[in-house]
Amino acid sequence: MSGHSKWSTIKHKKAAVDAKRGKIFTRIAKEITIAAREGGGDPETNNRLRLVVAKAKAANMPKDNIERAIKRGTGELEGAEYIEAVYEGYAPHGVGVLVEVVTDNRNRAVADIRHVLNKYGGSMAEAGAVAWQFTRKGFITIEGDLAQDAQDELFMVAVDAGADDVQFLDGSTEIYTDLESFAAVRTALEDGGYEMEEATVIYDPNNPLPLDQAQALQVMGVIERLEELDDVQDVYSTLEITDEALAAIEVS
Repeated sequence: MSGHSKWSTIKHKKAAVDAKRGKIFTRIAKEITIAAREGGGDPETNNRLRLVVAKAKAANMPKDNIERAIKRGTGELEGAEYIEAVYEGYAPHGVGVLVEVVTDNRNRAVADIRHVLNKYGGSMAEAGAVAWQFTRKGFITIEGDLAQDAQDELFMVAVDAGADDVQFLDGSTEIYTDLESFAAVRTALEDGGYEMEEATVIYDPNNPLPLDQAQALQVMGVIERLEELDDVQDVYSTLEITDEALAAIEVS
């Protein structure tokens, strides 16, 4: 699926680094606040909030932090007014990027993204210039290794509910759906007792761009610098990640 399983591997490595830096709590808190603002503060009736709270607990985020983020979303506590936005640009070698942000200052977010892209050989793009190169899809991850019988069962549950693709990786399972089937697949997995680590909407590149290893590493370095920005939640690119480039990544 266009290299997403490889990006997921990278993100798992980075998550450990982010946790040490404390950044992961900030990002999850923003997600919780927005989820609570949109769907209410009860995880039992707010699917998005329930999943984000589960992510927070998996990251060992303190309970008080979770509760404060929920209350900021419901208006019980004062806090920044966050907005969600997606900005488009180009990394080096013509690789398109979509940058998802959650910010209380749109001007700052744009300026920070532009600074990184310009500094490292990329540029911002007009709205629509890059987005057409991606398709929005549902993305679900389930942690843990599964025996063959369990894999077969999970595969059938997901596909019967409308999943497009199920990938069994080392230590996790990734499930991809179209937007119309996303909710049905998520519900079927919940009803089947599967604990989802992540269930979200991603931007999947339609025609990933292959580059040589040196160029790919340069682009991945730019993407990593974008992801380090405080307002950035995620970055998607049209880069096709090879096994060789993935093996060369060192997360420090």
